[in-house]
Amino acid sequence: MNLNLKKRLEDELKNLEENDLLRTIDDLRFISSTKAIDKNNEEYLVFGTNNYLGLTHHPDVIRASKEASIYGTGSTGSRLTTGASFEARELENNLSKFKNTESTLIFNTGYMANLGVIYALTNENDVIFSDQLNHASIIDGTRISKAKVRVYKHKDTIDLENLILDELESNKEGNLFIVTDGVFSMDGDIAPLPELVEIAKKYNCCLIIDDAHATGVIGKSGKGTVEYFRDKTGIDLTEYVDLQIGTLSKALASEGGFVTGKQVYIDYLINKSRPFIFSTALSPATIASANAALSMLKENSEEYLSNLNENTKLMRKLLSEGGLNIVEGETPIIPIIVGPAELANRLSDELKKERILVSSIRPPSVPKDMSRLRLTIIATHTKEEIEFAAAKIIEIWNKLKN
Repeated sequence: MNLNLKKRLEDELKNLEENDLLRTIDDLRFISSTKAIDKNNEEYLVFGTNNYLGLTHHPDVIRASKEASIYGTGSTGSRLTTGASFEARELENNLSKFKNTESTLIFNTGYMANLGVIYALTNENDVIFSDQLNHASIIDGTRISKAKVRVYKHKDTIDLENLILDELESNKEGNLFIVTDGVFSMDGDIAPLPELVEIAKKYNCCLIIDDAHATGVIGKSGKGTVEYFRDKTGIDLTEYVDLQIGTLSKALASEGGFVTGKQVYIDYLINKSRPFIFSTALSPATIASANAALSMLKENSEEYLSNLNENTKLMRKLLSEGGLNIVEGETPIIPIIVGPAELANRLSDELKKERILVSSIRPPSVPKDMSRLRLTIIATHTKEEIEFAAAKIIEIWNKLKN
């Protein structure tokens, strides 16, 4: 082994540990949508998943996965060779209908969807304008692209427009791209889509929205950011959003990612997106479970979204009344701002002793001194579970802060 490399890695790991930033893996097995056991068979109430509708354990979703397994446990190849299952095509068609778009393409993960889209569509003459708090997958997609990247202040459309005007003075050849989360994964706030659409139209920008935390979460029927603003303004912005990126691993209770939008983009990605071309396709069982979850969302959206919103409002109310510093909002992502990474770790560890799992989020995922617990609510949490968790969070925080 290279001893110099070994020492560098050991020093970096030690530095992470000393600054309460070391990441470790704790194995879990979910026994329901809200509860999990560890390797010692200890049971925990979980408030840190992205399983927003709680469909991972619904009998119909599990049944669909089992039935599709008769076609094999793996896809055997990429979609362009032997991995083009009927289930994938069906899910893509259903996602297009759900999102009111022309076409859809499935990727292996939401992370790879962002990399695959941004990397494939941009070149060295282009400029990407990326929100300051975009997800790591968007950031990494812009970094590996050949395009110039300009980061605008979070949700600041004035700053975005100024950056565009600055680029237009010197850049006469390339295309302009605006890329943003729909619902931001750490703060849970929502992108100002109507203003972004106006800017995209004004300056002929390609507008890409990552709806990973919005699909199945916001909008009257869970269709995401576009529907959310249509409900508020009465204006359908679908045709002005060139591409919507999403995931199958959150509200849709499975694994994988997708991109949906205008046909020409999807056709191009099939031919040019390396993460799509060179990845083994998802298994039929994985895709079938996502399709079942999507069908359930479409058929029961009022029930699921009502439960999710009521649970979210209850937890936000209890934590606010308890004096916790939570980021205001309406989505089920509820950040409890703690400050120092060490304090966030202690709060998470103390909650774990009470058999409650909440993720401690520290730099580089969030800015320094903005460490937090990232609490997520799902539709299948019971009122009793929410009240119990809120009471414990408040009790432990009051002890720790003193």
